[in-house]
Amino acid sequence: MVMADRDGRMVLVNAQAEKLFGYVRDELLGYSVDRLVPERFRSAHPGYRRTFHDDPKSRPMGGGRDLFALRKDGSEFPVEIGLNPVTTDEGVFVLAAIVDITERKRLEERFRQVVEAAPNAMVMVDRAGLIVLVNAQTEKLFGYTREELFSKTIETLVPQRFRAGHHTYRAMYFDDMKPRLMGTGRDLYGRRKDGSEFPVEIGLNPVTTSEEVFVLAAIVDITERKRAELELLKKTEELARSNQDLEQFAYVASHDLQEPLRAVAGPLQLLQRRYLGQLDARADEFITHAVDGATRMQKLIDDLLAYSRVGRSGAVHQLTQCEDVLDQALKSLSVGLQEAGAQINRGELPTVLAIPTLLTLLFQNLIGNALKFRRSDRPVQIDVDAWRQSDDWVISVKDNGIGIDPQYFERIFLIFQRLHGRAEYPGTGIGLALCKRIVEQHGGRIWVESAPGNGTTFFFTLSAATDDSGRSQPNPRE
Repeated sequence: MVMADRDGRMVLVNAQAEKLFGYVRDELLGYSVDRLVPERFRSAHPGYRRTFHDDPKSRPMGGGRDLFALRKDGSEFPVEIGLNPVTTDEGVFVLAAIVDITERKRLEERFRQVVEAAPNAMVMVDRAGLIVLVNAQTEKLFGYTREELFSKTIETLVPQRFRAGHHTYRAMYFDDMKPRLMGTGRDLYGRRKDGSEFPVEIGLNPVTTSEEVFVLAAIVDITERKRAELELLKKTEELARSNQDLEQFAYVASHDLQEPLRAVAGPLQLLQRRYLGQLDARADEFITHAVDGATRMQKLIDDLLAYSRVGRSGAVHQLTQCEDVLDQALKSLSVGLQEAGAQINRGELPTVLAIPTLLTLLFQNLIGNALKFRRSDRPVQIDVDAWRQSDDWVISVKDNGIGIDPQYFERIFLIFQRLHGRAEYPGTGIGLALCKRIVEQHGGRIWVESAPGNGTTFFFTLSAATDDSGRSQPNPRE
């Protein structure tokens, strides 16, 4: 604390002033306060002093200017000074509270360096929206020099059509300052000096200083990202149309092929029943091959038609008890289960939101797969179980069959993919592809764990069912 009279002579100093400037107070009292002012500023100092005495009131000194003080050893340091008039019988004095802000300036300079080195455009504004700090990336991105931006409003960088409402958003942020993305749910755009616009993503961060609160905006040009998103959307739409066309083709082709195939298969089967053994052995062989081919073609068309129908039926998802659909699937496979002497073990199965007919078909294919690829040296055992995992149910179908080599785990879910010859294991190669399609139709995923000779476990997920209140549905047996 230093108090001076109208002429600038120091009449009072405290111990902190002695410590800060390196003088003893006898070296200060009676001397001009200019002794504490760096040489390069002294000529202007009397003028500032007269200005204060013309309108004495409490205020910071040197508004808008960097202030420096001079120690006895000649070193300078940045200061912040508050001026207060003190009226006495001897006249008006000025009491100056002097704060060494060297550390603050060091931190501010470090902050500026960090901002300058940032890979994104950084713009800091005050409560009035005036730009007080920018970095080199801002100059590069917007095409302005930093001198052209200082003291301009942030709306300079905002497209004309958005400027009217921007100050409202700015005021709202200052009322609730916290780090967040700007304009959630809105597309944001920046405006370059040349008038061109580009899409941006902006992160807002409050910066509090001793003077006031500022907002530091990190601005990222997302032109390439937007272009990639549009390209991805375009390709996704094209793929969806292509899939729809393929589904339509598969449906129409398989549906329309059924009638001419019946016209071939029917007479062949009749020919086999009526004339088998009445012709020579070669003729019987030819007829048998023809009937077998027609039968396999009929099965292939039936499976292809089932595959193409998934997602086309328009059936509504409903609360479905997995116990019931499993029972229906086992009923459809009852003959094969009896012939194989299969043992079915089941755990507690949940209620899920699903299309019952498709879920029945899913269980039917997975259990039918276990029957088909069974081992001849042991009875068939199939375990069906389920457990909760976050918002999903995981359902497993485990068998003790021949197993699958891990290298084929992805391939088996592709349509028309077979790992064995038709003579060893019959089928069309559509069953597991159909399972994958059904699970994905329900928003889940399907995968397999297996090893050759050690059985196979198929897993699939289904969303946990909720009632109208949003509460999870329990297991039907709970």
